[in-house]
Amino acid sequence: MVDLDYLAFLENILTDKRKERFQQVLSKRTNHFTIAMEDIFQLHNTSAVMRSCEVFGIQQLNVIEERYTKSIDKEIAMGAQKWVDVNRFNSISGCISSMKSKGYQIIATTPHENDCDLDDFDISKPCALFFGTERDGLSEEVLQNADGFLKIPMAGFTESLNISVSAAIIIQNIMSRLHKSDIKWQLSEEEILEKRLQWAKNTIKDIKRIEERYYSEVKK
Repeated sequence: MVDLDYLAFLENILTDKRKERFQQVLSKRTNHFTIAMEDIFQLHNTSAVMRSCEVFGIQQLNVIEERYTKSIDKEIAMGAQKWVDVNRFNSISGCISSMKSKGYQIIATTPHENDCDLDDFDISKPCALFFGTERDGLSEEVLQNADGFLKIPMAGFTESLNISVSAAIIIQNIMSRLHKSDIKWQLSEEEILEKRLQWAKNTIKDIKRIEERYYSEVKK
């Protein structure tokens, strides 16, 4: 549970404009969809996908680091790392198990004999969309555990897109449709409070000193 007194203390430091902006952005955020990236070798692609999540309103990004270790490229992420939750996993199975335990369908974004075109994709169920490596695509483990397969229709000779481009196209499409739907996709009140607290802490300079002051002087 969020300490409401602490939240109020921190938000009192913020400008009214900043607090309003938090509320506006949070009203468009969702955990109905989440993104999972499997061992993406090129760092800038991870950062670019994070930026797409932030821009279009997906709150959770899951990064599987079974072979490659990631650090966020701040220049490409453009500050998105402050506003998107990044969950790291050291195994594919661990990520899949976590997604399923949270009620997500596992959707492999890859052409498949049972695949679905993007515009026909059913957005009504919570989904974790998995994106594979630039070189090898999704692993057999993800494909074997997938509940569905999603592809972007191609009209040219080229059969694939860069991973960050594919993610941006898919995220924009499903989020646009979600906003126009009657699906209850918004964050819960508790989730909104948690993000307000986290974002306030991410925004305030010297937050450790402020936090120490709160617990030593204000909340004795």
